[in-house]
Amino acid sequence: MELNKTIIGMVHVAALPGTPHNTMKMNAIISEALRETLILSEGGVDAVMIENMHDRPYLNRNTGPEIVAAMTAVATEMKQAFQIPLGIQVLAGANKEALAVALAAGFDFIRAEGFVFGHLADEGWMNSNAGELLRYRKQIGAEHIKVFTDIKKKHSSHFITNDISISETAKAAEFFLSDGVIVTGSATGEKASVDEVKTVKNAVKIPVIIGSGIDSDNIQEYWQFADAFIVGSSLKKEGSWENEVDKNRVIKLMQKVNQLKATSHF
Repeated sequence: MELNKTIIGMVHVAALPGTPHNTMKMNAIISEALRETLILSEGGVDAVMIENMHDRPYLNRNTGPEIVAAMTAVATEMKQAFQIPLGIQVLAGANKEALAVALAAGFDFIRAEGFVFGHLADEGWMNSNAGELLRYRKQIGAEHIKVFTDIKKKHSSHFITNDISISETAKAAEFFLSDGVIVTGSATGEKASVDEVKTVKNAVKIPVIIGSGIDSDNIQEYWQFADAFIVGSSLKKEGSWENEVDKNRVIKLMQKVNQLKATSHF
């Protein structure tokens, strides 16, 4: 999967069996994920990514087999229904599980947190796992699946590594064979710093992805510095990640993207 001003739309899968907010059976969860993917794909996004964000509170790198099974069921149905590139993240920090689901379902990429440098997350201390994750990818024959990695991740404290700049973190991720680095704001839906994105872009040769806060009004600020954009909250009704995908918001974003593509030279 090549990244060239790629728009990755987010599907936040409904709360899965065994989690506190679960109210839906698997067939309904799958149907809702397929419906939202259809809206995103028909709206013109380049790729779609699924995430179990409604499963809060999350476990720290220790999701249960029921979550892996449920996400695989959703992912398999999506792969059968759509031809666009597909990706997955399993919260929190369940990178190996995400890779296993991606391989089973035929997905193209995963989003991995805690790849380099440990940090204090909502769920507690999260060690880095680049070495373990990429060895696992090799062992299961999943080297064709891209691993895009958060750096200085949102919803986390990086005080213990505050003497390591975001550009140094990006370089470490590149050195440890990340397929692309993800820059975010401080929380879901919060804008990333344009200066930080620019700094990271100048520091590494691998793709730079914006992982939060992108909407139709601000994407132009980041356009020349990023290779891809993961867009979730701003494509939901009222701009809230908890709501369903809003067709009109998808269309508005992609109109802006197409305008930028038509007028940009990159």
